[in-house]
Amino acid sequence: MSTPFWIAGKPVTSGDTTTVYHSYDSSEAGVHCVPSTSDVETAVQAAHDARTETAALPAHARAAALDHVSRTLTERTEDFAQLITAESAKPITWARAEVGRAVSTFRWAAEEARRFSGELQRLDTDPGATGRMALVRRVPRGPVLGITPFNFPLNLVAHKVAPALAVGAPIVLKPAPATPLTALALGEVLADAGLPAGAWSILPVGNDVAAEMVIDPRLPVVSFTGSVPVGWRIRDSVPRKHVALELGGNAAAVVCPDWTDLDFAAKRIATFAMYQAGQSCIAVQRVYAHTDVFDELVERVVDQVGALGTGDPRSPHTQVGPLIDVAAAERVESWVNDAIAAGARRRLGGRRDGATVEPTVLTDVPEDAAVMADEVFGPVVCLNPVDSVDKALRRVNDSRFGLQTGVFTRDLPTAFQASATLDVGGVVVGDVPSFRADQMPYGGVKDSGVGREGPAAAMADFTEERVTVLTGLQL
Repeated sequence: MSTPFWIAGKPVTSGDTTTVYHSYDSSEAGVHCVPSTSDVETAVQAAHDARTETAALPAHARAAALDHVSRTLTERTEDFAQLITAESAKPITWARAEVGRAVSTFRWAAEEARRFSGELQRLDTDPGATGRMALVRRVPRGPVLGITPFNFPLNLVAHKVAPALAVGAPIVLKPAPATPLTALALGEVLADAGLPAGAWSILPVGNDVAAEMVIDPRLPVVSFTGSVPVGWRIRDSVPRKHVALELGGNAAAVVCPDWTDLDFAAKRIATFAMYQAGQSCIAVQRVYAHTDVFDELVERVVDQVGALGTGDPRSPHTQVGPLIDVAAAERVESWVNDAIAAGARRRLGGRRDGATVEPTVLTDVPEDAAVMADEVFGPVVCLNPVDSVDKALRRVNDSRFGLQTGVFTRDLPTAFQASATLDVGGVVVGDVPSFRADQMPYGGVKDSGVGREGPAAAMADFTEERVTVLTGLQL
């Protein structure tokens, strides 16, 4: 039986179907119906038609809908985790963690929906405005087109859907072609949330269809998470639209000479360089360690990475699974080989078997090697020595990306120096750059994108200020 897609909150089937396969053993993960051109038109028009009704929903109704999703995801954690693993080949342990994060994302959005208020500004600061006050509130910019990637098929969907519904903006969601099944399953939960018809649609269409949706004037907001070239191409194609982009990075960790707990640093670096086979925008990719601690850190990172097992992601014992497909694994393998040919030293791994790449540790890697300069999106971590913290921070900044950086230090001036000088969206002191609490503002600069995710930050992004001036008041 084929999984339906969703138009204006209703399941819809079609004769055109696509099969999704598991990248570990090519087993079938599921079959879904594919929307036609007329289906897409119906969904976009429904979002446009529902914009006023959805914006008028009282806060308690928005919050109740989001709370319903959060509770239901909690109840169905294992169902969603198994589906995430089936279509993305994410190890089941990390899939369960992703469901838990999505539960939090929807819960936070519900709480923010209750708090989402305006502010009062007194205007009698000038004589001509005596007796006047401004009420400044935020209203939806209009329906949102949300485009999500394969690596977090539930939680990154949640980061589009939850804030849109929290502010009363209809959303048309286009999940990644490789992992649409989890988003479609979320539709079953949303269908029981009591939202207006047209408030949401989920369309598993190809990227060519998405390009047409991007330029549709009835979708004035585009929120995209994905590759750098596609993201900037979207923004350039619709200069009059509001576009939010989360485009990834080559996240760095700095290990300072004052950091003495190298076991902790090595374990965190190893875990979050390799988790989800490195297919995370903030997976640890570059490590700059002071020469005082470099050799000892490398030894411990190699030991920790070597203890991580690869295998069938459906097994609870598997910590590093395959990449999303063989082509991605072949690219990562070639980048590793190119780095070694350019002078990098392979300390561990680097070999490929189908879509699986062995957890890989490289040292002394040229800064212009692709595994350093670009986003590897694979289980590869590069460690290079530096003789000062200042040099490490400069190396971090010498990148076209700027998403998050981890700084292992207990020295307060160093922590503040990193926060002040690193050209990134987030600095994590005492841990890896991979830390993300879903309620915090999350995003980057330079080629890492523009705008911020996190329910409250995205709610601000999806809305604009509207001012009402009240006259004749006794203040």
